[in-house]
Amino acid sequence: MKSGRILKFPAILAFAVLFFCGPVLAQDTGGYKFTDIKRLPDTPVKNQYRSGTCWSYSGLSFLESELLRMGKPEVDLAPMWIVRNAYDAKATKYVRMDGNISFGSGGEFNDVANVFKNDGIVPMSVYEGLDYGTDKPVLGELDEVLKDYVDGIVKNKNHQITTAWHKGFDGILDAYFGKRPVSFQYDGKTYTPESFAASLGLNMDNYVLVSSFTHHPFYQPFQIEVPDNWSWGSVYNVPLDDMMKIVDNSLDKGYTVAWAADVSEKGFQWDKGYAIVPEQFVSEASGAYSTDTVQAQIPEKTITQEMRQEAFDNQTTTDDHGMQIIGLAKDQSGNRFYIVKNSWGTTRSPYKGYFYASVPYVRYKTTSIMVNKDAIPNDIRKKLGL
Repeated sequence: MKSGRILKFPAILAFAVLFFCGPVLAQDTGGYKFTDIKRLPDTPVKNQYRSGTCWSYSGLSFLESELLRMGKPEVDLAPMWIVRNAYDAKATKYVRMDGNISFGSGGEFNDVANVFKNDGIVPMSVYEGLDYGTDKPVLGELDEVLKDYVDGIVKNKNHQITTAWHKGFDGILDAYFGKRPVSFQYDGKTYTPESFAASLGLNMDNYVLVSSFTHHPFYQPFQIEVPDNWSWGSVYNVPLDDMMKIVDNSLDKGYTVAWAADVSEKGFQWDKGYAIVPEQFVSEASGAYSTDTVQAQIPEKTITQEMRQEAFDNQTTTDDHGMQIIGLAKDQSGNRFYIVKNSWGTTRSPYKGYFYASVPYVRYKTTSIMVNKDAIPNDIRKKLGL
């Protein structure tokens, strides 16, 4: 998953979020007044800036919240460590597949888990991954260079791939991201990436991806057909109502949710701090809503399983962006919303890097979620064989 919208939002200082145990009145914007019902612990908002790496930022944010849930100290994990190692694995597969898979900076939540398991993890202070002259991620040049490189390997006129190509690829990654540390110091101890991952106490086998589509059997895993699923990761398929039960049960039990969704809808209003699915617009050309009065909310569509499937099949729902659902809220009419943490920094957003997504929006535009298996209701977990 990746989002072209990231180019629009430069970052300022990260916003440190407090854990709210009770309702907190949020500010009034865009016709809505939100009251937080439950807000789970999370870490400060980061900024992916000009990089299609939302999947790494949101996936690690989810794991950072898992550590807080487990009573462990706050840790700032390195998104570019995940991105760099995923590129390494992606290049190998791209060449093996003769260039017939997607290749770019996008990815899925399972890529975070795979790198964590195979390559370990490091703190942000150890590996910022910014060895190319900017203070925030800007990967357009690197994306082009790496794609040209692997295409050159695939198309080479020797008709035989040499043993040197991957060393050359790693050299490019070293130049842009920095060399991977063999060992490092953190809080007075010496770690390797693998031993640091082990010290966190996170078992990647405890995390699963879930989605809801009718073109595959329910309660079975399938490989979701989106371009950035280059590693052919599997998701568990459940009916729409069950997917929403998993989200709600997770939050109720104190677990956050990694959320992959489409953010190209007109109802996704980052600058107003909410995402909705309006019943209708005054003008499809202008995208104006049917109401913009402060005290009124916009009526939303009732989302069915069939609507979800149609939008996925006709590609009006695409795998755009990875985020993290950290809590529940309600508007002034009592409608439920999810509190969502983004990775676009803290500007251009009335809620300093967060926004509120309506239940219809999450029902309609979710492509997949990642959750702790323990957060899945027992009856659904039993059907999934987990």
